[in-house]
Amino acid sequence: MRWFFFLLLSCCAGCVVAQQQKAVVQLNQAGFYPAWPKIAIVTGEPAGDRFFIVQAASRDTVFAGLLSQARPSAYSSVTARVADFSRLQQEGDYDLLVPGAGGVALSIRRHAYHAVATGVLKGFYYQRSDMPLDKAFAGKWSRPAGHPDTAVLIHASAADTRRPAGTVIRTPGGWYDAGDYNKYIVNSGITMGTLFSAYEDFPTYFDTLQTAIPESGDALPDILDETIYNLRWMLTMQDRDGGVYHKCTNAAFDGMVMPGVTTLPRYVVQKGTAATLDFAAVAAQAARVIRKFEKQLPGLADSCLAAAQQAWQWALLHPDVVYDQRVINPAYDPDITTGEYGDRFFHDEWLWAAAELFAATGKKGYHTVLEQRMKDRVQLPGWSQVGMLGYYTLVRNEKALPAYSTGMVHGARDSILIRADEYLEKAKTNAFATVMGQSARDFVWGSNAVAANQGMLLLMAYRLSGKRQYLEGALSNADYLLGRNATGYCFVTGYGTRSPVHPHHRPSVADGIAEPVPGLLAGGPNPGRQDHCTYAFTEPETAYTDDDCSYASNEIAINWNAPAVYLLNALEALAAQGRR
Repeated sequence: MRWFFFLLLSCCAGCVVAQQQKAVVQLNQAGFYPAWPKIAIVTGEPAGDRFFIVQAASRDTVFAGLLSQARPSAYSSVTARVADFSRLQQEGDYDLLVPGAGGVALSIRRHAYHAVATGVLKGFYYQRSDMPLDKAFAGKWSRPAGHPDTAVLIHASAADTRRPAGTVIRTPGGWYDAGDYNKYIVNSGITMGTLFSAYEDFPTYFDTLQTAIPESGDALPDILDETIYNLRWMLTMQDRDGGVYHKCTNAAFDGMVMPGVTTLPRYVVQKGTAATLDFAAVAAQAARVIRKFEKQLPGLADSCLAAAQQAWQWALLHPDVVYDQRVINPAYDPDITTGEYGDRFFHDEWLWAAAELFAATGKKGYHTVLEQRMKDRVQLPGWSQVGMLGYYTLVRNEKALPAYSTGMVHGARDSILIRADEYLEKAKTNAFATVMGQSARDFVWGSNAVAANQGMLLLMAYRLSGKRQYLEGALSNADYLLGRNATGYCFVTGYGTRSPVHPHHRPSVADGIAEPVPGLLAGGPNPGRQDHCTYAFTEPETAYTDDDCSYASNEIAINWNAPAVYLLNALEALAAQGRR
């Protein structure tokens, strides 16, 4: 069937299309794997029930199919129809054509996600704080070093007799947390745990993955080079008594300027239970992961484990220290008004830290705490909900754990599989055929991290069971992030045919370059619209605006990028293994 036939069909439908809601095709803009499902969504009202796929060069039609019945979305006024072309498995470049909706480009490749998966990992390089980003690695986004943080002040909220207010300490390195220039232990916690998990689950893949960072080609995998850059900063945030400062920060947010331009004082603020337990978990996991690189990193694993154990002991003595700026600011000067990451409930932090320390040491005391905390309900991971990371660690390390922990490990395994089954069941009624969109509550501040973390959990279920439906559920959420969603955006800057151009990200705003820093995952639809910016659409799954004003939907953050790193790279690794 030749292209002229489709032209004729489109022209015949033209009079009908003019009277209908405009139809639009939404699909994964990064590409598709040959043997895996391939789905596009047609929203609006197409001029018929058929779709066609033609070769980009020859314009020969290689596939024709029927659209599904229209299904209204539960979270917007969008009506969607599925175009399933999974049976097309020949690698190549194509156009998907729908009468009344035009056409969109797509590709089918064995390494469909390689570029974007590598890109979201390299996104962390662009967030490095105290080193220059050289042109050889950063391209046109090169810049001088940002905040050196070699003369940081002890804030009055963190003062004690040994380090009174105004004491100067060093806390260099680490990633800028999000669109701002501050560094937060709590958000680094889940970020580091997720990245270390990616390496633990797919070491062979990451051992050879290079991301064009200064350390590429050294004796460590790039993902570990990147995480160790932030790990070394985290270690500087531990006080000599074992407690961990909540964050390194300006008193107030910097303006939309390049990093390092401002010279305002930087502070470390109050030590807290959440920060200290997150630190303990990360340091213990790091000790386990980097142990095999002792030659390249002499003594670092031992230092991390000692730091983790010391942090645990501090938390035992201070089990309920909440970081709350509403309490701190009336009592101490200057007021701190940057991101709070305030968490009042620590059951999940205890679970995660205990799991990591138990996996690292096998000591009974950590198991006792785990037994207590396994009774608590565990949520999908988020910066204030890290218990599931503990479950992941238990099932990942089952064979290395003492035999008396078997029942607890099986409990964690069952919980993961039950949650994964719930996701798949609810996805059956989703208009976009994705796991993302379990309820309107999925569309929150950082909703794209919800999608990525759901995908990560489903891949955990796949690794535990080998059941293909979990893999396909994870793939559906990758499709969501990369364009198969109600906004039509591929949410990773610099990738796809329509991605954010104006993220709430200070370097991307201030550097004078039209394109934003690449490889950063935007927050995604958020009907809460806490930034009070102007949104063209306000329904749950469409409440997104590509405007640097919109920190509620268009900011970037390390804890959002991390599960995207896991999800996209895991799928790339599994596809390379020939998983079907």
